[in-house]
Amino acid sequence: MQGSVRQLALALDAAWSGQIRAPLLSPVPRLLSLSARTLFSETGVWEKNYRTETRQRLEKWWHPRIMAEWRKDVLNPMGWDAFGLPAENAAIERGLDPDEWTKSNIVSMREQLDSLGLCFNWDREVTTCLPDYYKWTQYLFIKLFEAGLAYQKEAVVNWDPVDQTVLADEQVDENGRSWRSGALVEQKMLKQWFIKTTNYAKPLLDALAELPEWYGVKGMQANWIGACTGCYFDFKLKVNGEDTGESLSAYSFHPETVFGAAYLAILPSHRLLHGSSSVRSVLQKAFQPGRDCLTEVSACNLFTGHEIPLVISRKDSFDGYLDTVIGELFMSVCVWVLISRYSSLCVFELYREIKCLNFSGLTREQAFDSITQKAQEKKVGGYLTSSKLRDWLISRQRYWGTPIPVVHCGSCGPVGVPVEELPVTLPKLPSLTGKGASPLEAAHDWVNCKCPRCKGPARRETDTMDTFVDSAWYYFRYTDPHNPDRPFERHLADHWLPVDVYIGGKEHAVMHLYYARFLCHFCRDQGLVAHREPFWKLLVQGLIKGQTFKLANSGQYLKREEIDFTGIHDLKRPVTWEKMSKSKHNGLDPQEVVQQYGVDTVRLYTLYAAPPEQDILWNVKTDALPGVLRWQSRLWQLVTKLRGARQLGDFPNPSLLKKKELEETKKIWINKNYTIQEVTSHFTEDFLFNAAISRLMGLTNTLTSATVRVVQHSVEFEEALAALVMMTAPMAPYLASELWAGLCHVKNPLSSLLQRRGNVMQQSWPAVDPEYLEVPDFVEMSVLINNQPSGTVTVPLQVSKDTEKVQQLVLESPLGQKLFSERSIKRAILSPRTALINFLTEE
Repeated sequence: MQGSVRQLALALDAAWSGQIRAPLLSPVPRLLSLSARTLFSETGVWEKNYRTETRQRLEKWWHPRIMAEWRKDVLNPMGWDAFGLPAENAAIERGLDPDEWTKSNIVSMREQLDSLGLCFNWDREVTTCLPDYYKWTQYLFIKLFEAGLAYQKEAVVNWDPVDQTVLADEQVDENGRSWRSGALVEQKMLKQWFIKTTNYAKPLLDALAELPEWYGVKGMQANWIGACTGCYFDFKLKVNGEDTGESLSAYSFHPETVFGAAYLAILPSHRLLHGSSSVRSVLQKAFQPGRDCLTEVSACNLFTGHEIPLVISRKDSFDGYLDTVIGELFMSVCVWVLISRYSSLCVFELYREIKCLNFSGLTREQAFDSITQKAQEKKVGGYLTSSKLRDWLISRQRYWGTPIPVVHCGSCGPVGVPVEELPVTLPKLPSLTGKGASPLEAAHDWVNCKCPRCKGPARRETDTMDTFVDSAWYYFRYTDPHNPDRPFERHLADHWLPVDVYIGGKEHAVMHLYYARFLCHFCRDQGLVAHREPFWKLLVQGLIKGQTFKLANSGQYLKREEIDFTGIHDLKRPVTWEKMSKSKHNGLDPQEVVQQYGVDTVRLYTLYAAPPEQDILWNVKTDALPGVLRWQSRLWQLVTKLRGARQLGDFPNPSLLKKKELEETKKIWINKNYTIQEVTSHFTEDFLFNAAISRLMGLTNTLTSATVRVVQHSVEFEEALAALVMMTAPMAPYLASELWAGLCHVKNPLSSLLQRRGNVMQQSWPAVDPEYLEVPDFVEMSVLINNQPSGTVTVPLQVSKDTEKVQQLVLESPLGQKLFSERSIKRAILSPRTALINFLTEE
């Protein structure tokens, strides 16, 4: 494997920081208390035991040194998705300006991330609420607007009555509640801005096949998009032959039959019946609940030129989320009877027209392809999408967001702000209430402006963008964060992208990932980048959850200190674990945890407690944290053991080892190579960091059991210990740095590894010895009896996953004969992830 310890450390920092989901509550990082104990890196004196004071001193010593070492071939950036409702609501509650509140929090959180030992490329930091970032969010919106992919229409929207804003469908949970406030969502008719993501549904669906498996997320994306078997066609509405100015897109389940379309059907809940449409009164006059209603409105298909009747359906819903569908010939007998009885349209005339079309004579599949392609060329629809996918609603009636760069002119209609006039910055407002219409309506000097096209009077758009628009393109800006002339240079984006590993929670596996993929596809079509997909590998991390306590009758969350565990009986039982949140009083202060246990311990704990994709239930009294603390002490003892053995007086000489000791060194050599192989795979392929730590612990066990003469005279022990420290470094950089310093000053080293220059982060990642690859691979299998460690047995790698064969080899080994001669085995359990077999026996 190419690369260095530093490269993997940076990659792991990204994974680890992505997994830490605890709220960052402390405004000021606390300084670790220091003792008078010595540190080898400072004094050259090695302390034999790894104590709390030792840990505090070495973390303080190594922190600035590790943070200062950057590599140019690894990009590990950090930014702040800083717009949105939480910041605005928090500022309103405190009577502060959202800008000031947000910036102060960013300063605090950056200090905390630094104190946690996370090595980010801070020179590439981006903040979405700063004009130098959202200028380019507006630029991309203008590109979408010019391409016909950003549009405004009246629609029934999801309204959050608490946060007083519109929510996208994705932001409403299965119980009809807002994803953020938890309020029951209401339906409201408003004019909103949309991005036509449905035009990219089929490319986004098809592109999934080119990507590696994403832990089930590819399936979630495919299910979200749906089967793209139909498309929309555009219509103009007329009354008595006169154009009304209303346009409508209708879904066709069978695009190849569009020339045989018999009618257009809308639902009784359609905006044309309830909004400010010019045809509303005509439609309401015809509408009769519970019946299919033929109206005086006709719809002209802009692709075929045919006019067909508009019908109000008696149905409450169509398939998916559709509210307008094209009724193909004979699709609905009752509607067709209605149309044929009261309409001048004749079925024979339709058939006659179809026969005269250029598409006649084609197979159904050929007609499907030709018609949809032609409709796309004429810009009247034809993009394959599913019946359940809707366009992306991006309007938000709040202040703290990216202003939509559009002005409304009485003569010209909606006009995009010229690129040279960007950014459209947020005006300063004297106060925010968080209620009613968009707060920007109050900024009269800002709202009233001139039309960029005709120079006449106009008004700015007062809705702001959904924050997902800001975060749908941040990965581009990271490649060129300070560019004042364009969002990013193409050659830089093409160099760094697609992202090697995208880390995110499952809560973003649909929405954020879908929007980010859409925007990358769009930028590719605009010639801004060379690739369509923004991310290659995906690591979905779980959440760190805390215990929650709430009253059974009201659901009110309580603080732990408010509870009398002996007296209260109206709490919901059992106690639940939920995502850490201030509102649920189940968060923790990372600074306090670090102060108590140390940065390395917290890092190791979060990686070891569970695979990255699983949640962690934070309970330090019963979980993996004590084991992590013990392992760090054992690593320290190994270095102490080697340094002590080399102080015994004899010059190290491998030829002095006897047969049994040589067998021991062979075992160490095999275990070292197997561990390098496994840990490298876990770091670079499956991201099972907990399994990597388990494997490192296994190598630690082997080295701990080594005899003094093997430690004193073998190069195998030295090299295995050096590899162990190097592989630990990405996860516990402070401890590993000090251990490496101690190793590199061992008296009379046998291995060239300990004679290298530089600290542990500058070393090449350990490689498997070539001769190990030439011989059958072996695995050191840990043997447990009733969950208690009882020794190890070496088994061939090729049978290490076969429970029956491993059991047989263990029982035939000297260890097995000794352990099981008088025991009756009930069952043997082979671990699927680590080299471990557990025998359950009768006592």
